[in-house]
Amino acid sequence: MLKDQLYADIITAMKARETVKTEALKMMKAEIMKLEVSGANIVADDEAVTQILKRGIKQRHESAEGFKQGGNLAAAEKELQEAKILKAYLPEQMSEEEITKVVQETVRELGASGPSDMGKVMAAIMPKLGGKADGGLVNRIVKETLTS
Repeated sequence: MLKDQLYADIITAMKARETVKTEALKMMKAEIMKLEVSGANIVADDEAVTQILKRGIKQRHESAEGFKQGGNLAAAEKELQEAKILKAYLPEQMSEEEITKVVQETVRELGASGPSDMGKVMAAIMPKLGGKADGGLVNRIVKETLTS
């Protein structure tokens, strides 16, 4: 299970005195624990952990951009290092060609014909991709497919 791997890697990183990795993974552990004790009786399965990791990566990229704009390049670099560490826990991402193929098949299955069907297509595609594709990229490909 992804959560167990992440927890084990925290201990390994601590023993190896890898401070950036330890901090990044501990923050993800805190997010997982927050989800599990939220009162909704949610167990953090691989899908939930993947969503937490994606959110963490996005936050780090946004923070890095803010630090760059503020002139704090050292902090920006640290945020990017943490994002890279977290990306290693995500499932292998699909190529743009593979995503395009799935989008085209789904558009045919649904009989989608234009941009007004965007929401319907996205709702059908995202579960098929199972976290193996960036939502922004999928959105762009769906738009291109529906407008051509």
